[in-house]
Amino acid sequence: MSPGALSGLTRMAVEAGQRLRDERQRRRWTQQVVADRAGLAPSVVHDAEAGSILSLQSYARIAVALGLRPSLTLRDERARAADPRNGSEDFVHAAMGELETRALARPGRTVAIDEPYQHYQFAGRADLLAWEGRDLLHVENRTRFPNLQDAAGSYNAKRQYLARALADRAGIGPGGWRSVTHVMACLWSAEVLHVLRLRRATFEALCPDPPDQLAAWVAGAVPQRGVTSSLVALDPLVPFGSRRRTITSLADVTHLDPRYRGYAEAAEALRRAR
Repeated sequence: MSPGALSGLTRMAVEAGQRLRDERQRRRWTQQVVADRAGLAPSVVHDAEAGSILSLQSYARIAVALGLRPSLTLRDERARAADPRNGSEDFVHAAMGELETRALARPGRTVAIDEPYQHYQFAGRADLLAWEGRDLLHVENRTRFPNLQDAAGSYNAKRQYLARALADRAGIGPGGWRSVTHVMACLWSAEVLHVLRLRRATFEALCPDPPDQLAAWVAGAVPQRGVTSSLVALDPLVPFGSRRRTITSLADVTHLDPRYRGYAEAAEALRRAR
């Protein structure tokens, strides 16, 4: 099997495992309960949720035990939502962008969502941008990390090319931006916190700075000069600046209690709040 095919299978296994885990947690079942219903060993359910590549029979038996239809729903919920044939969107991701936009909107400040940009041969889209004068804020929202390598590559590419591309577009002079604030905003879920704890060194390399610059943007203060990159946990149902600490730093990750079990629970909470 080619490396590309194996990578594709691995990604499918991770997405299937996340979907199965979301449904099990939504039902508040243990892995033992699912294993008993599926007629499998608990270790098989654990391996499936962990993203191991299993037989189609194992996936089907677990899915049926959870009340899922494998032919239709063993897919990443975000990918399914983003499919234009469904006429819908990534619900949680969109809610995070809405929360940030409300917190950052100020007279004289521009806020843009899903903004396209191109730097020579590299093109991409930024989840959220804000700029005022010669200060730039870039926020990348993450509801999950099905493939950390892909997420890191995407974020690093934006750190490398985004500011220059936008400076050219905005006609910023030779000095460029006075400050550039990059932020990776992660859903405050047990699923995401587990990845942050497991790959702590990776995230510290991607986001080595405290979120002080983002806090300045939210407060309407002038950010300090320079380029920073930070990580924050975000609850899309809680406004910035509340007592429930919507913004926190990577250093606090080991002490955080999750607000949601995973993507599915966050999506359901947002739907109920509508």
